[in-house]
Amino acid sequence: MIEAAIADFQANMWLYISIPFVSGLIGYVTKVVAVQMMFLPLEFIGIKPFLGWQGIVPRKAEKMATTAVDLMTQRLIKPEELFARLDPLRVASEIEVPMTAAAEDIVRAVATEYQPGLWEGMPEFARQKIIRKVQAEAPAVASEIMRAIQGNLSHYFDLRHMVISNLMKDKRLLNEIFRKVGRNEFKFFSTAGFYFGFGIGLIQMVCWALFREPWLLPLFGGFVGLFSDYVALQMLFRPMHPKKILGYTWQGLFLKRQQEVAADYAALISKQLLTPSNMIEELFRGPMSDHIMELVQRHVRVLIDEQSGIARPLVVYAVGSQRYIEMKAVVAERILAKLPETMKHMESYAEEAMDVRNTLVTRMQRLTPEEFEGLLRPAFKEDEWILITVGAVLGFVVGELQVQIMI
Repeated sequence: MIEAAIADFQANMWLYISIPFVSGLIGYVTKVVAVQMMFLPLEFIGIKPFLGWQGIVPRKAEKMATTAVDLMTQRLIKPEELFARLDPLRVASEIEVPMTAAAEDIVRAVATEYQPGLWEGMPEFARQKIIRKVQAEAPAVASEIMRAIQGNLSHYFDLRHMVISNLMKDKRLLNEIFRKVGRNEFKFFSTAGFYFGFGIGLIQMVCWALFREPWLLPLFGGFVGLFSDYVALQMLFRPMHPKKILGYTWQGLFLKRQQEVAADYAALISKQLLTPSNMIEELFRGPMSDHIMELVQRHVRVLIDEQSGIARPLVVYAVGSQRYIEMKAVVAERILAKLPETMKHMESYAEEAMDVRNTLVTRMQRLTPEEFEGLLRPAFKEDEWILITVGAVLGFVVGELQVQIMI
């Protein structure tokens, strides 16, 4: 048998030599396909519900986003901590110029709408005096509103909703988080597939030379796809804690890169997700924005009453008590409509004061391996069996093609 195998090897040397390389290619291609299947396509392609595919991460976007926000809020950063870093007086100072401009426009518009004759009949210096009084108080009102938000943040702001809704809305961003965090791991995953496949291919070559059974090549191909997927995944996350084996310290490749990953993750999250812009949007457009409206109305009503001073009875008499109440509500609504745009002027200060990036880096570096694994593991763990199965099937098909060439 051995003599016949050697003779056949010599007669078909290049075909035999190709076996480990093809096996390595199977290992590599099945890993590349597996990685792509995690992220693409963003939307389902095919005939729902079963005939087709959507990337695992975008398909499980809500669950993936929930996992990400749970890690953030439970282990990394609290929204109360971020908002506590903002100085209400500094916020008022940052938005003073656009707010005073908006206050003048609102006072003129509302006064003209509710009592045009009275307003237009006033001397210009009197109108300017009213406007200046409102402008002088506006920053203080903004400061008080910020203090009220800081004092009961959960009543006005929902970080969980902000993160999940933004990631659900932008699945590319969700993909980017996992891709960037695990870029080295995905590269290793594909490369390791080739080496595992090549090693198994050497055994496959010897078995084919000895037995030449048609089922050998597809069986080995399927095994390469399945085994290399499984082992490569284990090498990314196991062992969880460093272990010395034969004088060498082993640890899951992803876990070993904790310091580097922390910097990448923090940079991405602080620039695209936990931004002052997104937080302002959540405050004034999120599901709790009606609470902000109530807060603004309360402070504006006080402001208008105070600025009316001794003339308040005359104002009420001139416009009517119901119209006076309506007028205060309209002023509050218009201020609220202007606030998101006005607050953009404090984004630079807020980014510096909140210091999201450095906070995330420091705390991520302190995570235990069990906690840190949760950053990337969900992308692999969700429907992991599908990826391994696809690898095995692709390997089997390529092995069957090899049989047709070898026989």
